[in-house]
Amino acid sequence: MTFFDLVERNPYAALSHRFRALYLLGPAFVAGVAYLDPGNVATNLTAGGKYGYLLLWVIVAANLSAWLVQYLSAKFGIATGKSLPEIMGERLTNRKLRLAYWAQAQLVAIATDVAEIIGGAIALYILFDLPMIVGGLVTGFFSIAHLSLRERGNEKAFEFAIILLIAATAIGFTAGLFAAPADTHAMLNGMAPRFAGKESILLAVSIFGATIMPHAIYAHSALCRDRIAARHRETTKKGMLKATKWDVTMAMGIAGLVNAGILIIGAVNLFGHNTGDSILGAHSAITNSLGVGFGALFAIGLLASGIASSSVGTYASGVITQGLLKIKLSFLKQRMIALVPALLVISITNNPTMALVLSQVVLSLGIPFALIPLIYLTSNEQVMGELKNKVKTKVIGYLVVAALTALNITLLVLLI
Repeated sequence: MTFFDLVERNPYAALSHRFRALYLLGPAFVAGVAYLDPGNVATNLTAGGKYGYLLLWVIVAANLSAWLVQYLSAKFGIATGKSLPEIMGERLTNRKLRLAYWAQAQLVAIATDVAEIIGGAIALYILFDLPMIVGGLVTGFFSIAHLSLRERGNEKAFEFAIILLIAATAIGFTAGLFAAPADTHAMLNGMAPRFAGKESILLAVSIFGATIMPHAIYAHSALCRDRIAARHRETTKKGMLKATKWDVTMAMGIAGLVNAGILIIGAVNLFGHNTGDSILGAHSAITNSLGVGFGALFAIGLLASGIASSSVGTYASGVITQGLLKIKLSFLKQRMIALVPALLVISITNNPTMALVLSQVVLSLGIPFALIPLIYLTSNEQVMGELKNKVKTKVIGYLVVAALTALNITLLVLLI
């Protein structure tokens, strides 16, 4: 029965139907925070500052790919009632192989948290002149407070906090576009696929790693699994899938616009300037170009993205361990698994922005290990039932995997 059929029969029922559909929104926004983390800021600002609008096409391609990936991840959770790590844990019967798969997935979760904690620490240094190590601890504390909402069963409050943090992130990172508009002609030229040497390929891979994040795939399948188990048994799986398409489209649309905005701000304000390839240098250049107010908004956006994405990274870490090793850790232990390495990186690095960019490269190397099982399983009728992938979706999915794998191999060859 469609929404319009309900309107004819009972307008109040139709209203209830619409609100229930709205209530199903949320998981993609939580998982989508991963697409607005400090790693994105570092790679997109660096790309804009070094190459202007050249790699704008990479952001568009990455976000289109991300829509498909997150939709399949959500569909997997809806169809199976399980997370991707759970199913992988069941299918990898060889203990050593399962441990190896867990290790690479956990490494990805740790790598993303390094970026998020460093980003929050940089923001607090800019705003309050806090030492980096102290800023990292404060960012970790706020992410624990945020994640505790979900641990206490207040799922919607957790998601609402995510949406507020996304709003702060979006405003902070794109406000500068209103003060210094982009060159429209140069933007259009930036939509033509091309590179300009080895470093531009490294940045392109980093952008994909910052956009299509393996831990977001694991987390999104679990978020949709939990949504089914908790409140929506009365909603058909196909009905949930329709709401999920809107959820993913809105979340990825916002993420794509903000990421493009960050690169454009880098192209407008940083291109041709020596920023030392750092967020601190970029902030200084933005402040000099646009004013203190826009510089402060940028730092607030960076802090919001660090807190929100760190919470989601911690949640993903728990999903990975529970699904693959059948071990349920408290969220505090999950937080420490990723926080301690991040603080170690902060304490030893002289270039936190480069650490951010390299963490995104690590993420990109983990993409095939999440994507290949996701596409294979979502195309399996025994696993998905009537929600299995159509042939077209399956083909596009494997083409995305092939393209990303080729980029990663190219990167490894260039680095070696």
